[in-house]
Amino acid sequence: MRRLRHLLGIVSLVCFGIQDVHCQGKAKPVTTHLSTKWPHTPLLLEAAEYLAEENSAAFWGFVEIIAKKDIKVEVRENEKSLFAETLAAASNFLTPSQVKILKLSLSMRIYSPKIEMFRQIALDRGVTPSKTCGATADVNGQLTCDVNEMKKLVEGGGGGTKPVTYEVDHHFPGGENSKIGVVLYSEIGTPDFRQFHEALSALVREGKIDYVLRHNIKVLPRKVRLSGYGVELAIKSTEYKAQDDTKVEDDRGQQEDDDDQEVEVEGFLFSKLESLHPDKTEELNQFRKHIMDSQHEMAPMKVWQLQHLSMQAAQRIMSAPEEERLSLFTHTAQNFPVLARSLVRTKVDDKMKREILKNQNQISSQMDVNPSDGAIFINGMYFDMDYTDIYTLLDHIRTEERVMGGLHKLGVQGDALRNLLTMDISESKQDYGIDIRDSAILWMNNIETDKAYQKWSSSTTELLKPTYPGMLRSIRKNFHNLVIVAEPSKSTTADLIQLVESFITHNAPIRVGWVMAVNRDQTLRGFDDAGIAMLCAFNFVALHFEGRDDAHYKALQFLTNIYASVQGDVTVDDVTSHFKKRYPSTDLEDVFGEDSDYDVGRMLSQDFVEKAGISKFPQALMNGVLLPEKHLNAEEFEEVVLMEVMRTTQTLQRAVYKGELDDRHDVVDWLMSLPNIMPRLNERILSTKTTSYIDLTGVVSSTMKELSVDSFRNLKASEMTAAIANSCHYITTKNEPTLRFLTSWIVADFDTIEGRALLLEAIKYLRESNSMRVCAIHNSSPFSENKMFSKIVEVAQNTLAPAVARQFLAKILEKDNAKKIIDGTKKLTDFEMIGVDMDAFQARLASLKDDIFKIHSTYCSNVLSLPAGERTVIANGRALGALREEEKFVQEDFGLLEKYVHSTIGEKIMDILNGEGSVLGDDISDMMMKVAGVLQTKPQSKGRTNVSLRSEQYSVIKLQAKDPNMPAFDIVAICDPVSKAAQKIGPVLLVLQEVVNSNIRVILNAREKHSEMPLKSFYRYVLEPVPQFMESGELTAGPYAKFTGLPESPILTQNYHAPENWLVEVVESVYDLDNIKLENVESGVHSEFELEYLLLEGHCFEQSSGNPPRGLQFTLGNRQQPVMVDTIVMANLGYFQLKANPGAWLLRLRQGRSADIYTIASHEGTDTPAGSADVEIIMSSFRSQVVKIRVAKQPGKQNMELLVDDNEESGGLWNSITSMPIIGPIVEECCVMLKKINALAKTWWQSTFSSSSGEEDADEKVNIFSVASGHLYERFLRIMMVSVLRHTKTPVKFWFLKNFLSPSLKNALPLLAEEFGFEYELVQYKWPRWLHQQTEKQRIIWGYKILFLDVLFPLDIKKIIFVDADQIVRADIKDLNNENLDGAPYGFVPFCESRKEIEGFRFWKQGYWRNHLAGRRYHISALFVVDLKKFRRIAAGDRLRGQYQGLSQDPNSLSNLDQDLPNNMIHQVRIKSLPQDWLWCETWCDDASKKSAKIIDLCNNPMTKEAKLVAAQRIIEEWNEYDEKIKGVLQGFKGTKSNKTQGSSRHESGHVEL
Repeated sequence: MRRLRHLLGIVSLVCFGIQDVHCQGKAKPVTTHLSTKWPHTPLLLEAAEYLAEENSAAFWGFVEIIAKKDIKVEVRENEKSLFAETLAAASNFLTPSQVKILKLSLSMRIYSPKIEMFRQIALDRGVTPSKTCGATADVNGQLTCDVNEMKKLVEGGGGGTKPVTYEVDHHFPGGENSKIGVVLYSEIGTPDFRQFHEALSALVREGKIDYVLRHNIKVLPRKVRLSGYGVELAIKSTEYKAQDDTKVEDDRGQQEDDDDQEVEVEGFLFSKLESLHPDKTEELNQFRKHIMDSQHEMAPMKVWQLQHLSMQAAQRIMSAPEEERLSLFTHTAQNFPVLARSLVRTKVDDKMKREILKNQNQISSQMDVNPSDGAIFINGMYFDMDYTDIYTLLDHIRTEERVMGGLHKLGVQGDALRNLLTMDISESKQDYGIDIRDSAILWMNNIETDKAYQKWSSSTTELLKPTYPGMLRSIRKNFHNLVIVAEPSKSTTADLIQLVESFITHNAPIRVGWVMAVNRDQTLRGFDDAGIAMLCAFNFVALHFEGRDDAHYKALQFLTNIYASVQGDVTVDDVTSHFKKRYPSTDLEDVFGEDSDYDVGRMLSQDFVEKAGISKFPQALMNGVLLPEKHLNAEEFEEVVLMEVMRTTQTLQRAVYKGELDDRHDVVDWLMSLPNIMPRLNERILSTKTTSYIDLTGVVSSTMKELSVDSFRNLKASEMTAAIANSCHYITTKNEPTLRFLTSWIVADFDTIEGRALLLEAIKYLRESNSMRVCAIHNSSPFSENKMFSKIVEVAQNTLAPAVARQFLAKILEKDNAKKIIDGTKKLTDFEMIGVDMDAFQARLASLKDDIFKIHSTYCSNVLSLPAGERTVIANGRALGALREEEKFVQEDFGLLEKYVHSTIGEKIMDILNGEGSVLGDDISDMMMKVAGVLQTKPQSKGRTNVSLRSEQYSVIKLQAKDPNMPAFDIVAICDPVSKAAQKIGPVLLVLQEVVNSNIRVILNAREKHSEMPLKSFYRYVLEPVPQFMESGELTAGPYAKFTGLPESPILTQNYHAPENWLVEVVESVYDLDNIKLENVESGVHSEFELEYLLLEGHCFEQSSGNPPRGLQFTLGNRQQPVMVDTIVMANLGYFQLKANPGAWLLRLRQGRSADIYTIASHEGTDTPAGSADVEIIMSSFRSQVVKIRVAKQPGKQNMELLVDDNEESGGLWNSITSMPIIGPIVEECCVMLKKINALAKTWWQSTFSSSSGEEDADEKVNIFSVASGHLYERFLRIMMVSVLRHTKTPVKFWFLKNFLSPSLKNALPLLAEEFGFEYELVQYKWPRWLHQQTEKQRIIWGYKILFLDVLFPLDIKKIIFVDADQIVRADIKDLNNENLDGAPYGFVPFCESRKEIEGFRFWKQGYWRNHLAGRRYHISALFVVDLKKFRRIAAGDRLRGQYQGLSQDPNSLSNLDQDLPNNMIHQVRIKSLPQDWLWCETWCDDASKKSAKIIDLCNNPMTKEAKLVAAQRIIEEWNEYDEKIKGVLQGFKGTKSNKTQGSSRHESGHVEL
C-alpha cells in the first residue's frame, strides 16, 4: 500500500508536468471538430483585420510593411514562416501583451468571416482571382487587372459612378472625398497586390482617387477549423431502450491525427513515465492495468454518497499544490462522472466548509451569484458564463488591455491605474440643453400670464402636494416649455403641430413654442416657397389679433386648418387659396410678395437652428433639451412629451424641497441657469458617431527639427503623434504653467477663410478660459502656394510667448485684417505689439521651410485620415470628425467642449492623479491630455464590482500574474467546482492564464448538499491560445474535442454548446451520436460538424401602432439572387431570424401580401450605405447581429391585414380590433360560435339552392411534419413515410426539422424521394435566446414540435399534420387532413382509456390535471392537425410561447412539454378532439380497438419498459416488410453520398425556410 502511494505521488507530479494532459483515458476516443462552410482564409489577412479594429493607421502601416517586404514564394507557402513574418510586422503596432491576444484571436479565427465577407462581395461584383489576374481594380465601375490600364482609366476621369462602399471597407488615408473611387480586390502579400498598391497609394497622395482595399483570396480545398465552443457527452437515461440494432461499419479509420500514437490513460502517458522512471516500469504497468480495469463501469451511487460531492471536490482541489489547482479544477469538472466515486472518500475540512458557506452568503447578497450560477469578473466587469461566449470575453479583454497598456506606458501604475480603469466616464448627451430665451421662438401660450390659466395656483409648493400617479399638476408656472423646430410646409410637421395644438386646447400645463425653420435665401418670397408663405401667413394672422393673449394661438389654428385640408406637403397654392378664403379683402401681394412686411424672423430662426445643432427636421425640445428623434411621430410624440413632463416634475420637486426654487424665482430663468443648459449645442461634441481616437502613448526620440519628411513617413502612427505633440508650443491665456485639462488641436489649412476662422474662434475662447490650450496643425491644401498665414501661425506659436501669440494671432486672423494683408493694404509690421520683435519674426518667416507643412500634411493624411485642406478639432486625442464646408465651430462650441470634457473626464482624472506627483511629471497638462486620450477609448457598457471576500484562505484558488512589472488583469471566477459552469470556466481560465498577464482567483462556491448527481456529463471546451503548426510548417488541421478514458457501458449523447447565433449541423458521422455506447465500438467515435449559418436576428414593429406585424415575411438575398432565405415575424417581441453567411445581404419584404401592404419605414443596426434605397446588412463576424425594423402600411392599405381567411374581406373595424396583440386574438376566439352559426347557415343555403363550390381540390397536397433524432428514430421515420405513401392517394410532402437529422438520413432522403415519389423539405429554426432554454435534448425536440409551428412553414401552407416518427399509418392521411376542426386552430387525439390495467398511470385523472381539464379529455401529442391560417390568425403560437415562458421557469412543470403545454392552454387555445380511431397505442388502448386503428403509435409502456424496436416488430405485422424494403432500396446507396442537392428532390418546391 505504501509503495502504491509513493507511485501515485510520482505519477501525479509527472502528470501535471506534461503539457498535453486533458484527463483522458482509454483507447476508444470520442473526437469531434467544427469547421466553417467557407474555405480557408490566410492568417496574414486575419491579422490585418485585427489591426484594422485597433485603428486605420495600424492597418495601413501593416499593409505597407508587408507590401515592402517582398515576401518570397517559399515563405508564403510555408505557413509557419509566414505566421512569424505576420507577427513581426504586427509587433510594430502592438505591445507584447497585445501580440498574445492577437495570437489567440488568430487561433480562434475571429476575423475569418470578415475575409470571407470581402470574398463574397468580390464574387457578387464578378471578380475571381486567377493566375493571370491576381488583383482586380474597379475604377468607377470599370474592372481591370492591368496597372497601366487602371492609371489610364483614372487619368480619363474614371467614367461611371463611384463604387458603393461600406463602413467595414478600408479607405487609404486622404482620398475619401475624391470623385474617382478605385476598389482593389487582391490578397495582401502577393506580387500583384504590391504592384497595384504602390500605384494606387501614389495616386491618393496626388489627390486623384479614393483607394479602397478589399481582400480577395484564391479558394483552397480545406476549410477553417473553429474553436470557442463546448462539446458535451451526456449520460443518457436507459429507462426505455432506444438503440438501433443495425450494425455500423466504420471503414474510414481514425480521423484526427495524434502526435503520440500511445493513448493516454486517465491523463497519464505511461511511455513518458517509464522513460522518466525506468526503475518503476513494473509498478507503472500494474498501475496502468489497475486504472484501465477500474474505468469500465460506472457503478451507481447511494444518496448519502452524493450529498457532499461539491464540498469534497473543493477539498481535493485545495489539497493539491497551488500551481496544479486550476488544472485539477478543470479535470474534476470535465470528467466528474468517473471521478465521483473516488471523491466520496475525501474528508472535508471544517475550516474550508465554514469559509465557503460564509462567502456564499456574501456572494449571494452582494453580487446575486448563487451556487448554481457561474460568473467571471474581469477587472470588476461581470459576465454570466451561462450566456457569455469567449468572443464576448475577448472583446472586453482586448479593450481593457489597450487602456491598461496605454496607462502603463504613461507611467501610471498601482492604485492610480486601477482607479482610472474603473472610472465611469459616461455622459448622456440628452443632459445638455440650449437656452430657449430666444426671440426666434414663437410662443403660442404663456401659462403664467394667459387668462385660460388664471384660476390655477401660482405657488411652487403645489409641486409637493400628492396627486394620482400620472396626473399633470395645474400650476400657473412655466415649468414645462416645449419647443417644436420644424419646416412648416412638411407633412411630418403637420402631425406634431396638430398634437401640440391639442395640448393648448385642453389646457395642458405645457407652454408651447415653434421655431419655423424656413429657407433663408433672401431672394425667395412667399409666392416662391411654401414654408415662407406659411411664415408670412402666420405673422399676418398674429398681427391681426395683436393685443390678445392668444394671438399666436390664433395664427397656429390658421395653419392647422391648412394642414387639415391637404394631403402630404403643403404647397404655395394651398396657403394662398386658404388665405384668400379667410381674408378675401387682403391683397396677396402685400402678404406674400416682394415688399411683404410679414416676411420676418427667417434669419432669427436659422440662427437658432444653427445654435441648437439641428440638422434634421422636425425636432422638439423640452426645457431646452432635445427629445429623442425616433419618437417624433404622431403615435409616440404625446407619450414621450408626457414622460418628459413627469421626469422634469421630479427634478423641480427636489429643487422646491431643498429651497433652491421658490415663488421669487422666474421659473424659466431658473431652468435656463441649470448647469446642463448651454448657449449652443453641437452633435459632434455630444455624440461619438463621427469620433475617432488617436494614440497619444507613443514615444519618439527625435525632435521635429531632426526629422525629414521621409523619416517622418517611416514612423509608426503613435510615433508620428508623439512627434507632433512634442513639437506643439501651446497657445494659452497666461504664460505661467498651470493645469489645463482640455488640449485642443486645431487642424486646418490656415490659408483658407474657413481654416483661419476656426483657429480664430479657438483663440478668442482662450480669453474666457484658462482651462484650454491650443495648438495649430497644418493640413495644407495642395492648391495653397505661398502659405503666408500658415507660416505666420507656425512662427507665432513656436517663437512667441503663449499669451503674446494669442493676442498677436487674434489680430492677424481677424477677417478684415487678413483680407487687408492679402490685398496688400496692410503689412505685417502694422500689427507690431509688445512682446513681438517684428524684425526677428519676419526673419524667421523668411527662413521657414515647407518641410514642416509636408510633415503636418503627412500626419493628417496617414494618422487622422483627413483629406488635404479639411478641418477638424482634436480634443485630448478625440478627433471630432471632418467639418463640413459650410459648418461652423465657434466660441460657444469650445465652451461646450470644455464643459463636456470637465464633467465627463477632466475632474475625475485629476481627483485620481492628484496624489500621484511622480506620475504627473513636469507638464501636468500634457499628462492630462494623454491619460484622457487613453480613457476615452474605453466603452462604458458594463458596471464594475469590487469582488472582496471576508476570507480567502481555504477555498480560493489563487494564481499570481507572471510578470509583476506589467499591469495585470484581475480575473475572478465564482462557481461550484462540479457544475456545468465549472466545465466551461476551467478551460477558459487555463487559456487566459497563458494569454494575459493576470491575477486569477477562483472562488469555490460549492453547494453544501446534493440529493442527486450534480453532473451527468463529460465536457470539453475547444480553445487553443495560439495557432498550431506541423514540423513541415503547415498549419495543423485545427483544434478538436477529444474524450478518452470514458466508461464503456453507459449510453452517451453528444451535444454541441456553440455561441447563440451559430447554426451548427453534423455533416459526417457513421455512428448514432444520440446513443454512443463504446462497448459496441471497435476503435472510437468520430464526427464532423459544420457551421452551416450565422444567425441574423431582428425585431420588427409597425410605425403607427408600435405592434409587431404578425405574419409579415422578410427575405434575405443578394442582387443576383434576391430571395435565398425567408422568415416570418412573431408577435412575441416582433422577433424574426434569418440564416446567413459572411457577405453583403439585402433585407426585403417578401413579394406578395407583405410587400403589397407594408413598406420598410426605418431600420437600425444595418449597414445601408448613404443614399441606398435597399436595406443592406453586412455579415462579417461570429458575434451576434440584431437589427430593428419599423414598417408602415402603404397608402390606402391602412385597414388591410396580413393574416386573413380566404373568404374574409379585409378592412373595417373588425380588423382593427383583431389586429391588437392581446385583445384581438381573444375577441376572435370568443366569436367562433357566431362564425359556426354563420357557416351552418351558408351550408344550408348552398346545399338547398346551389351547387357546392367551396370544396378543396381532391388532389391537393398533404403536408406532414415530423421530427427525429438518433438512428433508431430515423429508421422509424423512414418506415412511417413509406406507410403514409402506401395508403395515401394524393401527393404528399414531408417537412423535417433539420436541426437533429443525421448525415446518413440527409444523404438518403433524395434517393427515397425518387424511389417512393414524394416531396420533402428541411426546415430549420434556432431556439430564440429570449425564450427559456431547455438543456436536455429530448425536451428541446419536444419544444420544437409545438412552439414554432407558426414560423416554421411558409404562409401558403394551409394545414399541416404532425406525425411522430414511431408510427405506422394504415389509412389515407388525406382523410385526417380533411377533418373538420370546428374553428379550432388544431386537433389532437385524446388519450385512450380502454386498457384498464394501466389506469394507475393515467395522471390526468387526478390532482392538478383533473381540476384543470374540468371534464375535458387529455390529448396525446403524437399526432395532431394544425390549421395554420387559423393558428396564426389567433396568435396561437405567441400565446403558447408566452405560457411556456411562464411555466418553464419551474423545473417541475411541463414534464411532457409537447403535450402538457397545449393541454394546459386548452381554455385559451381550443383543441378539437379527433376521432379515437386515428391513433391506437397498445399501452393505453385495448386489443379490441386495434382492428379499426388508422395509425398505430409505439408508445412507451411504463409497466413493461419494453424496447421500442422489440415492440415494433411484435405489435405491427407489416413493420418488418417495410423495414426490409427500405433496406433494399438503400443497399445500393450505401457508402456513397447522393448527387442531389441536400434538402431537395425532383418534386422540390424550392422554398428554403428557417
